[in-house]
Amino acid sequence: MGLFSGQLSNVVGWKEYRDDVIFWKWSNDEIKKGSRLIIRPGQDAIFMYNGKTEGIFTDEGSFDIESDIIPFLSTLKGFRFGFNSGIRAEVLFVNTKEFTIKWGTKNAISIPAPQLNLPGGMPIRAFGTFSCKVSDYQALIDKVAGVRTQYTTEDIKERVLSVLDQLLMKWITREGKDMFNLQANAYDISRGIKDDLDMELCKLGISITEFNISSVTYPEEVQKMQTRAASQSMVGDVGRYQQMNMADAMLNGRGTGSGMAQNMAEMQMGIMMGQQMANQMAQGMNQSSQMAQQGGQMNQMNQMQQNMAGQANQAVPKFCPNCGTPTNGANFCGNCGQKLV
Repeated sequence: MGLFSGQLSNVVGWKEYRDDVIFWKWSNDEIKKGSRLIIRPGQDAIFMYNGKTEGIFTDEGSFDIESDIIPFLSTLKGFRFGFNSGIRAEVLFVNTKEFTIKWGTKNAISIPAPQLNLPGGMPIRAFGTFSCKVSDYQALIDKVAGVRTQYTTEDIKERVLSVLDQLLMKWITREGKDMFNLQANAYDISRGIKDDLDMELCKLGISITEFNISSVTYPEEVQKMQTRAASQSMVGDVGRYQQMNMADAMLNGRGTGSGMAQNMAEMQMGIMMGQQMANQMAQGMNQSSQMAQQGGQMNQMNQMQQNMAGQANQAVPKFCPNCGTPTNGANFCGNCGQKLV
């Protein structure tokens, strides 16, 4: 009898569990009398019958379906197993953990840069991570689980990447105050993208809990120009910077054809960077000049005060050195007219 009853019963559980799977659907022919539901840590189980949710079970453990599960279902709570008949139902197992997924732009995206006068914009690439978790079981069932047997983090990543380029352009344009140092505004850019992604994925029952930009990379030529502009001692001489850039282009064979167009774009970005740095240096020099002038004026006043004090401190002799007559503090001797001070 034990062997016979074992043939009729089965185990309802998540088979071949993988850490990157968001949900997995158990869809055997039928649940038989004596079957048990296995819910492991980090999982929730959703009973579905005819495409509708019958019950959601969040406690981990092993449960007898007839006595522990059926009484808590919606339309099936009065179901009675027959000797050789069961329930044709589905059980959706949901991974309840928070997933962290790496992302990166597949191709360089062009960010509008009107200050550089580049028709195609500034090409950049970006990389980072985002975190997500299932937040709405019913939306997940309606939009995804109804037609899928499982859903993975790769599916989520594909969905995010399909809209990420547009969101990067939107928020970098809005929050990227310095096109050559976008990492400085990465927090504000990331926060805007997170909110927009969360609104997009909540339709699938998934929430974005975090979005981070770990790095932003520029074209190789732009990186070289940044390094050169930072090390040039004559960045205030924009004309000389342009001459050096053109000379480099000619030496490298980029002075003709399509290379010239690329070179012109690079020179525009380099000149912009040189002008910004030159302005900063000019402001610093003006401040130093003003401080030097103020210091010179103070020194002159101090010298005058010292001279006046020195003159005042010269003592008048009590007796005339020429005739010996008492001076009584006068500047000239009253007897012989000798100058005393």
